Amino acid sequence: MGFRLLGIAIATCCLWLSSWVVTPPASALTQIRLFDLSYQDCPTELAEGAITAGGSSMPANCFIITGKADNKSGKPVQNADIFGRIFDANDNPVIQNRTRLGSIDEVPPGISDFELRISVPANQPTPLKLKQFKASGFTGVVRR
Repeated sequence: MGFRLLGIAIATCCLWLSSWVVTPPASALTQIRLFDLSYQDCPTELAEGAITAGGSSMPANCFIITGKADNKSGKPVQNADIFGRIFDANDNPVIQNRTRLGSIDEVPPGISDFELRISVPANQPTPLKLKQFKASGFTGVVRR
């Protein structure tokens, strides 16, 4: 009986070790610093729009936010989510109850340019204030 338990223990240990050896490491979330932020009006072909809230539609202004992304991981990051806060000239939030603003398809290693299109209700005064911007994503392919 003792040899049988020992055999089961050895087999279990071998299975555990083999699964540990062939299992690929999990990708860690990579933080990306966003800086040198600015914005401008969208080109005229993108500028017209509306925002729908609560079933009603209201006019919106289109802006392109630009800046630099600093990926220190040494590997390309795919589908990096952009987070940040945007306020109008009166310090009112432009996008209510949401800090995820969009994504960057690919962030190469090092410093690169990025841009993000946003729509802002037309009744919110400018200049806009861009705060707490950052991005995060995974090295490797992420299914969405």
